[in-house]
Amino acid sequence: MEPTLPLFDEEPARPLADRLRPTRLDEVIGQDHLLAPDAPLGRMVAQQRLSSAILWGPPGVGKTTIARLLAHAGNLAFEPVSATFSGVADLRKVFAAAQRRRGIGQGTLLFVDEIHRFNRAQQDSFLPYVEDGTITLIGATTENPSFELNGSLLSRAQVLVLKRLDEAALSTLLDRAEHLTGHRLPLDDAARRALIAMADGDGRYLLNMAEQLLALPDTGATLDPAALVHHIQQRAPLYDKAQEGHYNLISALHKSMRGSDPDAALYWLARMLDGGEDPLFVARRLVRFANEDIGVADPHAVQQALAAWDVYERLGTPEGELAIAQAVVYLATAPKSIAVHRGFNAANRAARRTGSLLPPAHILNAPTRLMKDLGYGKDYQYDPDTTDGFSGADYFPDGMDRETYYEPTRNGYEVQITERLRQWAALRARRQRE
Repeated sequence: MEPTLPLFDEEPARPLADRLRPTRLDEVIGQDHLLAPDAPLGRMVAQQRLSSAILWGPPGVGKTTIARLLAHAGNLAFEPVSATFSGVADLRKVFAAAQRRRGIGQGTLLFVDEIHRFNRAQQDSFLPYVEDGTITLIGATTENPSFELNGSLLSRAQVLVLKRLDEAALSTLLDRAEHLTGHRLPLDDAARRALIAMADGDGRYLLNMAEQLLALPDTGATLDPAALVHHIQQRAPLYDKAQEGHYNLISALHKSMRGSDPDAALYWLARMLDGGEDPLFVARRLVRFANEDIGVADPHAVQQALAAWDVYERLGTPEGELAIAQAVVYLATAPKSIAVHRGFNAANRAARRTGSLLPPAHILNAPTRLMKDLGYGKDYQYDPDTTDGFSGADYFPDGMDRETYYEPTRNGYEVQITERLRQWAALRARRQRE
């Protein structure tokens, strides 16, 4: 009988991303703005004065690695916890251990992954231990800290923004993977660029894909982009419809249309729809944009936006998305004006300032005899029946000077409105002199 092989003698092979994890801060790529000698973390390490910080950035850019290396550089015990799997009891154990270490002169770096997932009370539990120096807190988050973290915690920890890894950084990672394994990736130049693009700035994801490719049978063949996609499934782009990504992309779409850039606007629309955004949310924003940023510079803009909304509700995805794209192009190329928006805001301020002044009597209806006797409707002029279709009457309250709120621009249809208002102002002034 052959001897039975032990089941647990050999440690499972470590993932490529773990084997390539930097062992020194100067090996971390893509984050020189934080780690260079004159950068925030570089200065902290050089001075051996590490303070609490929140590392904010997308997945796979080195947040956990940087925290580990900071602990090593500062001679601190490294205590990692995940907010996804840990609770108050786990934190109490960590704080107690940190206090014991402090008693013998050993500091503790507490690394909290996904710190935004802790609730407000759990976040507050860090404060006394951060303040008295029991722990140096390094939190990692993919979400905007100003939305997700307590103000009291943010006031005690510096927020450091990690960048999405660019093409050069990701290419360096692939070079390191090939050097470590001693094998070239079976890709032509176009496929290599496609692989980097598929990673979407995530170094860990890139190395996971590279590991899959290195595990393919060695046939000597070189993959082109089409063959690469056959072997590696591209993941969905990062987009959280309830968090910052949602607000960033709708802001980018809105401002691209406001800046009259239809190409950029179409790009951001495609990014939102590809990320799973509700097209009806976009349609509602287009209606808002048509009123807010175009107004009567192009009165047809709001009709185009409403039509796109209606078409999408009738056709759905994907055909209805073309109507939304058409509206985006129309709005982006339409003349822009916020004259109505400004005018309405000015009128609101005036309305609050003047209180409950009554309309002038000549424009009040008089359905009763008493109201007629009081002068309601007296001397009212029906403008369409006047010679110029304009009476020049004063429609502001008695005792209130005439004010100007709407000041049309020289864009689009408002050019004609400007001329019309100028003519009416001249007629009004002439009839007041008569």
